Amino acid sequence: MKMRIAYAKKDHDEMLKRGEEVRRLSERLIRSFELSGSLSDEDRNLLESLEKNVKKIRDELGGEGDGEKIDEVLGPDKTPTFANAIGKLKTSATNLVDELKKTTRFSISATAIQSSNAVLTVARFLRIRK
Repeated sequence: MKMRIAYAKKDHDEMLKRGEEVRRLSERLIRSFELSGSLSDEDRNLLESLEKNVKKIRDELGGEGDGEKIDEVLGPDKTPTFANAIGKLKTSATNLVDELKKTTRFSISATAIQSSNAVLTVARFLRIRK
């Protein structure tokens, strides 16, 4: 029983570390976009890394699905542009990490799952869009 508790605590701590990595990667991508106005090949690799971390987080939370479209994530009043997507990446990644910090190893946050889906949708849009 003690081993199960330790394992669950370790998994939760790793999820929080992944969340911080997502925040760090998103901030780096935002800075890069603000400096150059586009994303380099290295930035696209960072996007892939960000996607992998967010997928792991979402899986650990028990979430699934990638059915969201970029228009739904950005909102009806915004056009799907790089600048709008970068702004949404920043807010979604921050929301995800904040929600993860509120969770315990015993809880599941629907808001964190929604935020992870939003981050994934925006990251895919940015990676595919040149």
